[in-house]
Amino acid sequence: MSRISTRAADLSERLAQNAQAVCRHYLPAGRREGRYWMIGDVVGTPGRSLYVRLSETERGAIGNWVDAATGEHGDLIDLIRLNQRHGRLAETIKEAERFLSLPPTDDDDEQRKLVPGPPARPGSPTAAQKLFAASKPLIGTLAARYLQNRGITQLADLPALRFHPRCFYRPNDDDVPGTPGAFPALIAEVTDLDGTQTGTHRTWLDPAGSAKANVASPRRAMGNILGNAIRFGQCEDMMVAGEGIETMLSLRQVLPTLPLAAATSSSHLAAILFPLTLRRLYVARDRDAAGDAAFAILAERAQAVGIELLPLMPELGDFNDDLRRDGSSLLGERLIAQLHDADRVRFLRR
Repeated sequence: MSRISTRAADLSERLAQNAQAVCRHYLPAGRREGRYWMIGDVVGTPGRSLYVRLSETERGAIGNWVDAATGEHGDLIDLIRLNQRHGRLAETIKEAERFLSLPPTDDDDEQRKLVPGPPARPGSPTAAQKLFAASKPLIGTLAARYLQNRGITQLADLPALRFHPRCFYRPNDDDVPGTPGAFPALIAEVTDLDGTQTGTHRTWLDPAGSAKANVASPRRAMGNILGNAIRFGQCEDMMVAGEGIETMLSLRQVLPTLPLAAATSSSHLAAILFPLTLRRLYVARDRDAAGDAAFAILAERAQAVGIELLPLMPELGDFNDDLRRDGSSLLGERLIAQLHDADRVRFLRR
């Protein structure tokens, strides 16, 4: 990653920590509605077509935005670039640095204390790497029990997943008063196409191990996530990409040698980077409007570079729903039937 791209990623994280202040400054005609800032478009026209996430949800990170009318999407750096009509990223970086000279939100993260070394800026790729390094191997942990309760029992050889027994959680306005500041968590490594860790994804868990923690934002990512993914297996010329960890592990449960990539949200799925060797991309769909929008964007991107794009469709909301209802055998039959003939032969032989 170039120096300017790294700087942009770092600033995007800082802006996300002040997401509502960013919206009020650059999109003053909008208003907060629940977890979103609603506005007409990136230049600030009154309306409701564009929404910016103000708190993390299962569908995306703080600061991510989507314009439902145009299909445009991105992070807060992208928003400022379009809002200010900048021609060069360097202009946007300068503008973001100017904005962030305002007093920042206090963001003192306890995770900085977990690994020796200089303090890492909260939410940065370095902080993400330190949290992953401070976590434990998956097997035999409460995180493994959580996945098993979701029908995912093939847990060997998953170096991208780890467990933290007491992962810092910052309550937001949607949490009930008295929400604890730490929970056990499933920790996932986010990497770029070269295998370098750029971020960490956290799924906070109920201490009983059977479900996610009862908090407003049980999933959050830190570091540089856009374009990158949580990876299971090595991509050669074919890859399956989808949103959630459980969705992709459900496919691995029935076809364990498939190369899989979990982008963590629909907006990140739409922006996932393509390996240079990729010739055929399957998309493990979620049956919702955000999933439809992500697939449409991926279809345009894949066509532009000559990559064959094929959908994999669940019967219910996602493939983990299918796995839990129908079991591995039936899910496997339906999944295999959706593969290209060459991939059906290739992966059933392994």
